[in-house]
Amino acid sequence: MPTKITPLSKDANAWYNDVVLQADMADYGSVRGTMIIKPYGFAIWKRIQRVLGDAIEGAGVQDAYFPLLIPESFLKKEASHIEGFAPEVAWVTEAGGKKLQERLAVRPTSETIINDAFSRWIESHRDLPMRINQWVNVMRWEKRTKLFLRTSEFLWQEGHTVHAAPEEAAAETERALSMYKTFCRETLAIPVLTGHKTESEKFAGADYTLAIETLLKDGKSLQAGTSHNLGQNFAKVFDIKFADETGVRAVPWQTSWGMSSRIIGALILTHGDDKGLVLPPNIAPWQVVIVPIYKTDQEKKDVMASVDEVAKTLRKVDVRVHIDQRDGYSPGYKFNDWEVRGVPLRIEIGPKDVAKKSVMTVTRHTGDKTAMKIGALDKSIPEMLTKIQTSLLDNAQKYRDEHTLKVADYKEFKEAIEKGVLIDAGWCGEKIKEETKATIIILPFDQKTIPEACVGCGKPATHRAIFARAH
Repeated sequence: MPTKITPLSKDANAWYNDVVLQADMADYGSVRGTMIIKPYGFAIWKRIQRVLGDAIEGAGVQDAYFPLLIPESFLKKEASHIEGFAPEVAWVTEAGGKKLQERLAVRPTSETIINDAFSRWIESHRDLPMRINQWVNVMRWEKRTKLFLRTSEFLWQEGHTVHAAPEEAAAETERALSMYKTFCRETLAIPVLTGHKTESEKFAGADYTLAIETLLKDGKSLQAGTSHNLGQNFAKVFDIKFADETGVRAVPWQTSWGMSSRIIGALILTHGDDKGLVLPPNIAPWQVVIVPIYKTDQEKKDVMASVDEVAKTLRKVDVRVHIDQRDGYSPGYKFNDWEVRGVPLRIEIGPKDVAKKSVMTVTRHTGDKTAMKIGALDKSIPEMLTKIQTSLLDNAQKYRDEHTLKVADYKEFKEAIEKGVLIDAGWCGEKIKEETKATIIILPFDQKTIPEACVGCGKPATHRAIFARAH
């Protein structure tokens, strides 16, 4: 039986680690800050790849793969880019028993090596737009690490596009952000805020950065995805030019955008409870787990016949089903194990259920039990899964709304930030005092109503900003 999970209200950090480990999602790697993603955790990542990958490909973006190692000279070409990433870069200095003439960076992000390729591939306006995506691992040498949320090596997708006009690049930047917002809401049941990052928080080398942000149950916010308008910054330093329709050589405009495996951490901290993980049906590797209950050989024969019938019925309507046939484990152990793993719906089938030609369903996030006839499962189970998905999104939205406060002055700000909330307030552009450990996570797109005063210093506000303590 899994050990007891630390209550979330008692210690959010311990709760999070307990859930990740006991749900058998991940383990610590042998090198500091690295992570082993175990099969169950990787199954969630594969679902992310399938759903988000379909959206990316559906938008006409093609998948490719670029090298892991990046010459130092590439990173140095865009000054602000190397300055922004230098503290986190891991370097290869020797290979084949010999010292390298030029250091090689282990990919922290791929703008430079991809733009080197773009400089060879792009000649004419007919080559544009060029839109490439890759699913890869990256390395950023983090000082403080946490499974999924912040590790030195992590998985992500990164899109890179090249356009003939600035308007096209701006539209692409917004399209990618909208895609991430839709994916989070419809697949992960995570409501997100959208807007601009501040100048100091934008991606190194970008003209501006758009982001999606979410508030988690530990009282901190998480940047769940970003979309950068790179302007002509990388194109200029990598000498990327195209002949326009009149034959004139011009510099293109670019974007890059990405979402990483840290979104799994957001998933855990958005929906999890004191029993463990809670997965929305649209992202769960298994939407339904069936637990057979029997004692005698004859009961096993009868129950398993019913189990197979139910599984076959559900698979015909595209429900992802797992049958727990583990020997040597009691039904109680299995119930607890699947609750920790967060499977949305459990179906229990015992001898009495077989006699009634019915099953008992148990909803993970509410614990509600409902008896259902087997003949109706092809309709009732998909309907239940849809309701679960909607319910989890509603719950997450309610939590965020209840933990978003508007404050007018710095005294209120200091008191509010201790409550683990989002703060909606005015800002003048000056740095907020470090004593609160709060940052501006986003400048919302909606800037129609700007508070009169900056919450930090009392001067006239120039922006509406969302503050929080962030991961």
